[in-house]
Amino acid sequence: MFDSLKDKLGSFRKDVEETTEEKAEEAEAEAEAEAEAEAKAEAAAEADAGTQTTAETESDSSGVSEESDSEDAGSGRGFAQKAKSFAKGEIVIEEQDVEDPLWELEMALLESDVELSVANEILENIREDLVGATRSFNSETADVVEEALHDSLLKVISVGQFDFDQRIAEADKPVTIIFTGVNGVGKTTTIAKLSKYFEDRGLSTVIANGDTYRAGANEQIEEHAENLDKKIITHEQGGDPAAVIYDAVEYANSNDIDVVLGDTAGRLHTDEGLMDQLEKIGRVVGPDMTLFVDEAVAGQDAVQRAKQFNDAAEIDGAILTKADADSQGGAAISIAHVTGKPILFLGTGQGYDDIEQFDPEELVGRLLGEDE
Repeated sequence: MFDSLKDKLGSFRKDVEETTEEKAEEAEAEAEAEAEAEAKAEAAAEADAGTQTTAETESDSSGVSEESDSEDAGSGRGFAQKAKSFAKGEIVIEEQDVEDPLWELEMALLESDVELSVANEILENIREDLVGATRSFNSETADVVEEALHDSLLKVISVGQFDFDQRIAEADKPVTIIFTGVNGVGKTTTIAKLSKYFEDRGLSTVIANGDTYRAGANEQIEEHAENLDKKIITHEQGGDPAAVIYDAVEYANSNDIDVVLGDTAGRLHTDEGLMDQLEKIGRVVGPDMTLFVDEAVAGQDAVQRAKQFNDAAEIDGAILTKADADSQGGAAISIAHVTGKPILFLGTGQGYDDIEQFDPEELVGRLLGEDE
């Protein structure tokens, strides 16, 4: 998962490390040259003192030697400063040390479908953390860079994050969750997976087929319900989605069901009639959550659709399917920052158990190889 982006982040660490290691070697060489020059100057001074008379020495010192000493002091000041830093065993990371690696990282992020504004914020956060940072010669530069990458990625990925299980546990029952998104991204399968997810945590569910327009929608969701031994509420094709979900809520109230999972027809944010349906579901049912579902492999398209859906009919969070097939990771990094709403789950396979809560810390750890 996200292997391509992981490799690119690793390359950035390596580039900065190599740059600063070269800088450390240069500082060491300059410090040694300065020490050698000072030793030669002291030896020459001792030799001169043995052959010159006191008067000649005074004459020299009143003539050019004072100017010469001043020039030597000026030219040696830069060396002395570097020697001082080196003597302390430290090196400071400067802007020019990271500019080329940051440019390469920007290209890598954009190639991985990270949204432009998100990429820019990541880069700016890294620049702020690294430039001026002091690291010891005996410590790995990669550690300093990894910390900056970790903090920057976590900041953009964690936007809006909340404890999903806790919110469900504390909510009045039944909790009604509506799922929306475009056609073919795995909404219905995701609903089945979450039904199993809740069951594993001791919560009962009922499924409502609010996708009353797609031919075969009933058959698909009924198959999942049968496999999971779950109750499903359906109406005839072409019926009112709000009425279907309302009936499911009524069934949940009458049968002490904890969670209602409502499917809806796939739509674009520009489908006015279908968007009106979502608004009607909101008025009639008053769902506790509306979750946007899309494919992780859709990359920038998923990011833009999430933003458009959130603008048109506010969502509470997102679920990314096919995350196991996504080598880029751009959608996972970008959606929360762009919408202000968190990613809550990742679909990681075809089985009913192949869904996992989205953990920003865990994702950052994967991307940086911290779990290896």
